[in-house]
Amino acid sequence: MILNRQTIKSELVVEGKGLHSGEPVIAKFLPSSDGIQFVHGADVFDAKPENVTDTSRCTVLGTIGTIEHVMSALAGLAITDMRIELSYPELPGLDGSALMYLNALQQCGSEVLEPTEAKDLYARLFVQTDNLKIAVGKGNGHWRYDFVTDERWPGAMTYETLDVAHEYKTQIAPARTTVFSEEIEQVKAAGLGRGLDESSVLIIGEKGFENEARFDNEPARHKLLDLIGDLYLAGVPISHLNVVGYRSGHRRNVEMAKLLFDSCHTP
Repeated sequence: MILNRQTIKSELVVEGKGLHSGEPVIAKFLPSSDGIQFVHGADVFDAKPENVTDTSRCTVLGTIGTIEHVMSALAGLAITDMRIELSYPELPGLDGSALMYLNALQQCGSEVLEPTEAKDLYARLFVQTDNLKIAVGKGNGHWRYDFVTDERWPGAMTYETLDVAHEYKTQIAPARTTVFSEEIEQVKAAGLGRGLDESSVLIIGEKGFENEARFDNEPARHKLLDLIGDLYLAGVPISHLNVVGYRSGHRRNVEMAKLLFDSCHTP
């Protein structure tokens, strides 16, 4: 398959608090033709599955944390080349979604680069355990995510789109990260989520949302947002794939990204 490539025309600076650390971060987005790279000081990490070092609460690339929302925004805009320089090794949490990144990057304009070629995905790929599944195949942008909590509310929520690239900005990018109400004190004690507040995280209570939701199935949409960002580490346009995620998180998302990368980019 032919992979079209593009970068931004002008530099962008985004400032905010690291999503988990709460530390002030200046993120500078620069045009590039060397793929997507995250930079902190002398550390430069290519956005590839092999460079992921942790997936426990977010996706960590080398030493740089919470890259998934930015990667998701880049996937939604089909940006393939970008240098992201950070003053602190974590991305700003902003409003807990990918929308602010997407809107800011759109204002930079785009510049077309020389296309490259990759292998078509002929066989359907699966990552599966007893209680979760990710399936990826060659397609035209049909994506679905099932958010399942069993006996706990909400039980199950689904978001599905037949054209992920077309609907990304309005239906997926605005969905915020979530937390279960009973986990809030544990999250705080672990020093996580310090860059978020009640406007930038959706609290899932025992019988309903405890703050205003942007969508009635916002948790499923945000999980799809994360899945998009993690799978984009494989460098395959989201419009070229059909994807189903069931209960998956960053660990299995990145495992699938490795399978997808190897299927499309290795001899």
